[in-house]
Amino acid sequence: MLLGCEAVSGLVLFTARLVAGAAPGETLHVATGAVLLGVYALYQWRHWRRVRPMRPQLHHALGLIAAVFMALTHLTGLWLAAAWWRDRVAAPLAGPVRYAPLLSAAHNVASMVVLTFVGAHVGAVLFRDRDRPR
Repeated sequence: MLLGCEAVSGLVLFTARLVAGAAPGETLHVATGAVLLGVYALYQWRHWRRVRPMRPQLHHALGLIAAVFMALTHLTGLWLAAAWWRDRVAAPLAGPVRYAPLLSAAHNVASMVVLTFVGAHVGAVLFRDRDRPR
């Protein structure tokens, strides 16, 4: 649910910034991202304890790529959130938040990789389990 909210709000922000130079839902995206960071860290720790060790299987490789890029997305997101905090809370500006362009681009690309590989990881697991007796 949180990942879906982050994905939708991120796509809205990305598109609106390109089309209209606006950032609707920016505060929601930052707040949800902060909550997602904690929930995801707990989920990933528990998930890894259940599925370890790493095996040479497609769903493990896809999951590893998704997890690495999720970490990159969270790190760049925290850095961008610091800029948001500076320009919206600490010393509010009337204009747009001054995000570092390269950092913003890395966050956008990494988040798109996350969505791609999380979907592929879940699909590979479901495909693997389709013939298992229940």
